[in-house]
Amino acid sequence: MRLTNLLRTTVSAAVVGACAFGFAGVASAQDGGQDGPQTIDDIIVTAQKREQNLQDVPIVVTSLSQETLQNAGVRDIKDLQILTPGMTVTSTSSEASTTARIRGVGTVGDNPGLESSVGVVIDGVYRSRNSVGFGDLGELARIEVLKGPQGTLFGKNTSAGVINIITEAPSFTPGFNGEVTMGNYGAWGISGSVTGPINDQVAFRLYAGNRERDGFMNIDTGDGPRQETDDNNVEFATLRGQLLILPNDNASIKLIADYSTRDEYCCVGTQIRTGPTYPFVDLLSNGTGQRPPAAGFGPLPFSRTGYANRSTGQSVEDMGLSAEANIDITSMNATLTSVTSWRNWSSELGQDIDYTGADIAYRVQDGDYGFSVENLTQEFRLAGANDTLDWLFGVFATKEDINRTDSWYFGSDYTPFLSFLLSARLNAANPALPISPNTIGCYTVAGQTPVGFGTCLGTGGAVGGGGPGFTVGQGFEDTYDQGSTSFALFTNNTWHVTDAFDITLGLRYTMDEKSLDGLQRNTNGNGGACAAALGNAGAIGAVLGAATPTILGNFCLPWSNAAYANRTVTEDFDDGELSGTIKAAFRLNPSILTYVSYARGYKSFGYNLDRVQTGITPNASLFFPSEVVDSYEAGVKMTLLDRSLLLNATYFDQTFENFQLNTFLGTAFVVESIPELTSRGVDADMLWFTPIEGLSFQGGVTYTDAQYGNFTAADLSSPGNFPQLSLLPGARASFAPEWSATGSVNFDRDIGAGLRAGFSLAAKYMDDYNTGSDLLPYKQQEAFTTLNGRIVIGSQDERWTFEVWGQNLTDEEYIQVAYNAPLQGGAFQTTVQPNGTYYNPALDTQTYDAFLGQPRTYGATLRIKY
Repeated sequence: MRLTNLLRTTVSAAVVGACAFGFAGVASAQDGGQDGPQTIDDIIVTAQKREQNLQDVPIVVTSLSQETLQNAGVRDIKDLQILTPGMTVTSTSSEASTTARIRGVGTVGDNPGLESSVGVVIDGVYRSRNSVGFGDLGELARIEVLKGPQGTLFGKNTSAGVINIITEAPSFTPGFNGEVTMGNYGAWGISGSVTGPINDQVAFRLYAGNRERDGFMNIDTGDGPRQETDDNNVEFATLRGQLLILPNDNASIKLIADYSTRDEYCCVGTQIRTGPTYPFVDLLSNGTGQRPPAAGFGPLPFSRTGYANRSTGQSVEDMGLSAEANIDITSMNATLTSVTSWRNWSSELGQDIDYTGADIAYRVQDGDYGFSVENLTQEFRLAGANDTLDWLFGVFATKEDINRTDSWYFGSDYTPFLSFLLSARLNAANPALPISPNTIGCYTVAGQTPVGFGTCLGTGGAVGGGGPGFTVGQGFEDTYDQGSTSFALFTNNTWHVTDAFDITLGLRYTMDEKSLDGLQRNTNGNGGACAAALGNAGAIGAVLGAATPTILGNFCLPWSNAAYANRTVTEDFDDGELSGTIKAAFRLNPSILTYVSYARGYKSFGYNLDRVQTGITPNASLFFPSEVVDSYEAGVKMTLLDRSLLLNATYFDQTFENFQLNTFLGTAFVVESIPELTSRGVDADMLWFTPIEGLSFQGGVTYTDAQYGNFTAADLSSPGNFPQLSLLPGARASFAPEWSATGSVNFDRDIGAGLRAGFSLAAKYMDDYNTGSDLLPYKQQEAFTTLNGRIVIGSQDERWTFEVWGQNLTDEEYIQVAYNAPLQGGAFQTTVQPNGTYYNPALDTQTYDAFLGQPRTYGATLRIKY
């Protein structure tokens, strides 16, 4: 019985060509043995942990078949967004900082202390961070994107959605697949797999692949010592082995082991607006420290030129083991499933912190900057069905350890750059006083002696006058060790009240416990200049008056603050949360299903693994609370035209409480709980298998109105963060375009002489949206459209296939994420402006950088199959 079911599952994975919210491939279903034209009934999903037809599931699911993904060039999660309306995937300072968002909701990935709003599950194993699930996914059977909170069935709870990835399983039919790719930017790739039986009860599959590509960013290396003149390259290798064991007709065991590495340099941002600090940077570099400012310090034209004098090398290692066992219990008409996994993911990163040609600040790739995630998971599910009830009960447990090391290096230009800034700010704040740099950073007032910083800043990075100061080299090294355990009980049951009416109830109770041990440590005497300035605050204040807090603040930035000298952090917290869903589905006729649902999602509390300037005391907490969401949906699923046309639409209304916003404030990442975020709108999908053999169309659109609620400083855990979040109350959330749409056409058929040919085009439109979590206007991305396509010819039996492909065919120029360049100006004011906000465009001196979207890439791929 079990073997029969497994063979049926293998065939269904091959024929899910209709799971094509992207490119629908008729040929794949026909090759799988299907008679007659393809219909919507061929779309099989496992969104409720059992095989069901897509049109019978009262959930918004975008299901993508193997052929769909292959035609669209999907190799990782970031590629996936062109097929999914309402979904964005971005990466920032490294590929280890990847964030997926659905319906405008997601968590920035730079801080591993935060769990993901959009969960990633690969072959039944939950990946605790988006970046941990980011990589070459190898041979894919299908991907299911579930929108909205998933609070019952997919490992840890997620508040915004789940990306459920199913890779190709071992087969008892011997087979071999090989692929060679060449493309622009020096791209090449090679991969292959082999599958078949070891004996009558054991089958295997082995996959290996390697991809490389030069970077698409041109880099001015300024002062050096960086050697790479490009950035954002690819150098990826992966190995994946599987065993499928069938000990008898009622049991199966699948074992998976995988190992992947990335050894690349990424990611340098480029200026999209250069502010008034430009002359200082330019003087300290080789004369081309960053992009020259536009007239009036306005926006700069799009350019793929970045500036970095330090290396941005990154290495990522990912490995894991998993075992899934299924046992049919015939007496109960039920199946017991066990999923066990161990995973270890680690990264080491280099970074040019200031993203200029001047040697101001940097991090090195030698193990003192990066993070690792190691976790164990165990899940048991018992599921069964009878004439009136589909039932499922389960338990899930995970143990996770996160280790993060952060460090900061003062470059040789840090001290003179800070001195220039202080000089400019002193003159701006005290125009009546002739304050001028005597030696760099040594200020006199009307010919008097130095004003009382305790010492003068010297030009060499040490200190003029012999006192403590900013020493060139490592400035701090912090370590964080976060441990967590989670245990959950869950159930998901569908009661077939009548042949046309179903009620589904899912519940999950989760118990989380987390602990943090951290050490924040200044090195090489750094912090001494801060201590000296604070010690002379009275004398400085007597001369500089209102400028004093700004001056002292510049001496005591997070990386040089004396309060972090050997500061230990020890915290622990535990909590429980009930989540789940209730759905009612009514089938008006065999072709139309209507449903309404309520779901409650939950994302666990955690700790901000960073230096936080607000309230630095020995007992200051890095804790942030859990995020919860209440979601309501009403939808209709229609299957028309002899079951060849799919039309689905869903209205959603989601309210998030304590939304975990991770935002970069120019000096550090701050996690703040926003009291309320609402996301309302409509998801709609269309898929049509036309009467013309091999021709299909797809379309999808998402309308989203995602807005923050109104709040004040008193509503935040750290009221001092409000000035730099003051644009949020009542505003549209970042990465939440009002309209997002996908559309595609696929044509594939036999052309005679033993050949087949086809083409595919897929487009994604995104309305304008802000790419910064603080919503500063310079971070706005205008509406844009990307287009992927390919032309294919091959043998009728698919023994060989040759294709010419292109990604972003129109070479659309867009940014992924914009951010405030460290130490290069300021956007927010410290006093309330007449317009009632803390932002005044006329006083914005900030230099803005951005991480760019990928340019047009193109190439050719040869595939062989036996």
